[in-house]
Amino acid sequence: MPGAIWRPIPVNYNSGGISPRIVVVHLMAGTLTGTDSWFRQSRARASSHFGTGKGGTLYQWVDTRDRAWAQAGGNPYCISIENEGTTNDRLSDNQLDRCAEILAWAHRVHGIALQRADSATGHGLGHHGMGGSAWGGHTSCPGPRIVAQLDEIVARARSIANESAPSFSGGGDTGAPAFPLPTGWYFGPRSGPTASVSGYHGHRDDLRHWQSRMRERGWPLAADGRYGPRTRGVARAFQAEKRLGVDGLIGSATWRAAWESPIT
Repeated sequence: MPGAIWRPIPVNYNSGGISPRIVVVHLMAGTLTGTDSWFRQSRARASSHFGTGKGGTLYQWVDTRDRAWAQAGGNPYCISIENEGTTNDRLSDNQLDRCAEILAWAHRVHGIALQRADSATGHGLGHHGMGGSAWGGHTSCPGPRIVAQLDEIVARARSIANESAPSFSGGGDTGAPAFPLPTGWYFGPRSGPTASVSGYHGHRDDLRHWQSRMRERGWPLAADGRYGPRTRGVARAFQAEKRLGVDGLIGSATWRAAWESPIT
């Protein structure tokens, strides 16, 4: 990331294997210098993509194309930020700026939504504790005082990205979560560009997210994370209603419309 001091570590990460959709805020319970030293030791079995100091120093330890070891089961879809401080601290104004810059950059590079994520199935900016046991059971990290600052980070990131908080008329909802598949891919039958991912367990939660949103809009659809005849039928009918290309495939336009188009 431009502006970050590149401090690559030789251990404690996996090359590749990440599709980011959440930026996760952590608390070091220590110093930036100490954390930098710790991540370089094999016995640490831990790392983070980024780290901020109270004075505004920003380190990057792991490329965001690679998995940092910061939140266990969340590592395949999370970009992590460790922040200098101790229990019950708040982030300094400098740290808020650095976290906002990371979120705005991740939005531009990885399509991560400029919004709060409040669970492991969400999209946007979240915190370590929200992942519960699946993310290592660190439910007190980064602490309530920092969690209360997350909305401020999102607001600053939107300002950096020159984007206002989304607003839609006619019964629509707030902005859509970032589409979870690469450009040009879609949820659909096991053919075409989705052959390697359609029905793949790692994407079921994402398809379930779209199905749940469609249920909220009044469509008769089970949120089971499976692309079957019912899901295809609802997708086709929805596409026809919104004057999208009618093919029953859930690509980025059909995904966004589930949140952003008016509910009629």
